[in-house]
Amino acid sequence: MNRQDQPSSRRSMLVKTALGAAGAGLAAVQASASAAVPARAGKGSVVGTGGGYVVVADGTRIHYKDMGAGQPVVFSHGWPLQADAWEDQMFYLASQGYRVIAHDRRGHGLSSQPWNGNDMDTYADDLATLLNTLDIKNAMLVGHSTGGGEVARYIGRHGTRRVAKAVLVGAVPPQMVKSPTNPNGLPMSVFDGIRAGVQANRGQFFLDLAVPFYGFNRAGAKPSQGLIDTFWAQGMQCGLKNAYDCIKQFSETDFTADLKKIDVPTLIVHGSDDQIVPIDASARTSAKIVKNAKLIIYEGAPHGLPATHKDKLNADLLAFLKA
Repeated sequence: MNRQDQPSSRRSMLVKTALGAAGAGLAAVQASASAAVPARAGKGSVVGTGGGYVVVADGTRIHYKDMGAGQPVVFSHGWPLQADAWEDQMFYLASQGYRVIAHDRRGHGLSSQPWNGNDMDTYADDLATLLNTLDIKNAMLVGHSTGGGEVARYIGRHGTRRVAKAVLVGAVPPQMVKSPTNPNGLPMSVFDGIRAGVQANRGQFFLDLAVPFYGFNRAGAKPSQGLIDTFWAQGMQCGLKNAYDCIKQFSETDFTADLKKIDVPTLIVHGSDDQIVPIDASARTSAKIVKNAKLIIYEGAPHGLPATHKDKLNADLLAFLKA
């Protein structure tokens, strides 16, 4: 390139950059304007707006994704992830004629990172605000890991007026920590270790955690660096204070009373080789507490089965929706 061409090229680059920024700004304005206002399509079916934000009682902005049309399926993600952890299930079910919605829990993903309110009751209330704002009805709620606790606590606090079915996948209920009333739980030292790891070097801790999360440390496993990197990237979007506070919530919260209040058809899915939320103190126990719950065990599956066993989980979710 000669010197005479440089100003023209630079101007062209500046124009392209400005146009790109303007387009992104317009998209953001449109997303903000359309947030929490569902569009309507033919035959009266509600169509997702693509997503946006809802603002809850304390001013926290909760980001959500909203796609497809039909009966709604609402997803709650695990720690320290975000709504995108459900992308395989959302894409599949939206393609099958369902409306799919997933939010970033406060402190996670693109949601605000408040200092306060990082507790299970508030998580459940944030979910209630989202469902109320979007006027969601006849929904199937699906929660993975900590999100399973969020679903249980939501029903415990807000009932099933908007809920048709519930699904708990690798979920933390009824309680993870060992106690006199929960002798099969994990010792507190396990969760103290998680707290220490998050405080010391959470970037490295999340990279290390992803390995047992997806069962990549098992003989014969084929580790996916892409999946490990995705876990790390999502985890690093979670605020440090929010990630730290949430450890107490997923480990110490007793969801027994919430599980007893679930009065809709419930599917419980868990991997037999879950190294993060061991099956005996979680799914097997929850299945005995929830009335008429159906338990499906994925033999040899890890905690992160929505990714490692996505085809099987997708089929099971669809079958449960249609049942």
